[in-house]
Amino acid sequence: MRAITIAGVDFEYDPSDPPGFRSGRSRLGPLLDATRLGASVYELPPGQAVCPYHYEYGEEEWLVVLEGHPTVRHPGGSDRLAPLDTTCFPVGPDGAHAIRNDTDETVRILMFSNVAFPTATAYPDSGKVGIWIGERDEDLMARRADGVDYWDGETGEGADRTADAPNP
Repeated sequence: MRAITIAGVDFEYDPSDPPGFRSGRSRLGPLLDATRLGASVYELPPGQAVCPYHYEYGEEEWLVVLEGHPTVRHPGGSDRLAPLDTTCFPVGPDGAHAIRNDTDETVRILMFSNVAFPTATAYPDSGKVGIWIGERDEDLMARRADGVDYWDGETGEGADRTADAPNP
């Protein structure tokens, strides 16, 4: 059995994150060899958010406030949470959410979800959709407006070679 303490995790900050989205993250799943559930502790400095407003198509996400008072935007508006408050973001548009720190104190939250591949994430504010295959080179982020028709680029060549074959 592996055990870790959330109080002692190290946070990784991605220097390529844009202003407003500079939160630190500690992924717990890999530390515990987890494969079906994912969990991360996020550290949000004042004025920062975890990620843009979004909803998942394959994963139900949960949030537990560890420290501070994050603001959660959801389809019904926004709410400020307190330590040990817990909420769930269901699959689909009803589970849309964004978590940010609108206070002067650091916020720490625990987020966890089932792990699902392939899956998709919708970003309604920016009109994007992310497709997550589980292989970084196959993952895709695209604007909905750039979508193509199902048959785009298909020629039919080689699709039905029996149509050209002589009848016996």
